[in-house]
Amino acid sequence: MKKVLFIILCFSLFAFAKSGKEQPSLQLALLKYNGGGDWYSNPTSLINLSAFCNKFLGTNFEADYETVEVGSIDLYNHPFVHMTGHGNVVFSDHEAENLRNYLLAGGFLHIDDNFGMDPFVRPAMKKAFPELEFVELPFEHEIYHQKYDFDNGLPKIHKHEDNPSQGFGLIWEGRLICFYSYESDLGDGWEDQSVHKDPEELRIKALRMGANIIQYVFQQD
Repeated sequence: MKKVLFIILCFSLFAFAKSGKEQPSLQLALLKYNGGGDWYSNPTSLINLSAFCNKFLGTNFEADYETVEVGSIDLYNHPFVHMTGHGNVVFSDHEAENLRNYLLAGGFLHIDDNFGMDPFVRPAMKKAFPELEFVELPFEHEIYHQKYDFDNGLPKIHKHEDNPSQGFGLIWEGRLICFYSYESDLGDGWEDQSVHKDPEELRIKALRMGANIIQYVFQQD
């Protein structure tokens, strides 16, 4: 039932956008987790991503986002949930089970490493999906070829340790349920320009990649 609900919502969002009719209003969500990591990083990023998608994809996201806790039933109100931070991530047994059920029911999680998150988020996700491993997605994957083409995969927005940006996924029965952007820092690029003072070219790349993720999620079968 929940999966059917997600499919209806996703289909309606883009069907109405293409027809030019009044669209149903959906809202992006930010995942709040425990462990001390700064889940609240980049407070303007989802606001700007929503506005960018509304302008260039024809979506009708609400201007602001909602914060949802890992263990909350409110997860199911949002087909797309974004997670970020720099530090520790801890899921209780209940939270891991709730996140797992949400993703299996048709939800989607985008994890964006804001630098230093990798050693903590992998074990947390392993608790939710002990049978799955993150796999690096090839550059030919559809998520890189939606409205915008990224022939070399994820754009590199912030230097950090100067490692190449990589896009990983958790795949359940052929469906990508979680996309993990590593060493890219898309969320920093989505933020207001005054925050990180990123060049406009990089901000546009980050927003376009974000729009690709959104479009991919809402058009999945």
